[in-house]
Amino acid sequence: MSLFEQAIARLRNQASGNKDPSFAAKQPRRPASSDDQLSALAAVPIEPAKRITIDADALRERGYLPEAGTARQFADHYRRIKRPLIDKALSGAVPAGEPRVMMITSALPGDGKTFTSVNLAVSMALERDISVLLVDCDVVKGHISDIFGLRDDAGLVDALVDESLDIETLVVGTNQRGLSILPAGARSDGTTELLNSNRMRQVIASLCSRVPRRLVVLDSPPLLITNEGRALTKLAGQIVLVVRAGHTPRQAVTDAIALFEPQQVGGIILNEVKVTRSEGYGYYGYGSYGTDGDAS
Repeated sequence: MSLFEQAIARLRNQASGNKDPSFAAKQPRRPASSDDQLSALAAVPIEPAKRITIDADALRERGYLPEAGTARQFADHYRRIKRPLIDKALSGAVPAGEPRVMMITSALPGDGKTFTSVNLAVSMALERDISVLLVDCDVVKGHISDIFGLRDDAGLVDALVDESLDIETLVVGTNQRGLSILPAGARSDGTTELLNSNRMRQVIASLCSRVPRRLVVLDSPPLLITNEGRALTKLAGQIVLVVRAGHTPRQAVTDAIALFEPQQVGGIILNEVKVTRSEGYGYYGYGSYGTDGDAS
């Protein structure tokens, strides 16, 4: 049973309050709990309360989309990358996690995982029979929220803190058909505990169930220097690791891969392959995250 199926089953058991299927029919109606509300909303997708216009030229100038002269080449690359991910997501044949939940991460900051998250989500949204939700799970840095001008919008963290919030009301639509965004939301202490919580599992289950052919792309913090990134590995059915050629130490890649199950591997993307590879260097610490400097 997938994580998504387990979450739905748990919600149904909590809503009924008893394993006996006849029990609920014998009881008087009671006020709806937050779990009841989540179950009731599961099959009722709603239109985004807010929509934004994606300015491709502005994103290209900031380095989050490929340059115009290489756009076609990059588009071909991402077509090859996305196809096995989509096929696996829609097949449901994944022993661990919900296959429609794809985590894009890296071992260390600066490997290009946010660039990959944006371009992969954009490419997937071009498919005619699916939709894509790009979720800013890098709740410390909030790169996705900043890129799309959503830093001040309520988002994932708000829904984790306030369980009365319907996560779907925080999803932001875009002018690109099939693509929507869930911002990181307000900064909060204890983000690792929030991402590790049962509420986070409920949120992911709801995002999947409300739109059956929705792919959920999680832009994750780096695995080796954040506890938040490691918490997210428990939720994803497919994990894509972005590695910067000539930059990411080989041992860092090995250490990152060891943090998730082999059946969760969605692929490894080698970024900036034109850079000359420098072998034989090591490192003694993974640094800090959430301070100064670019860590996308």
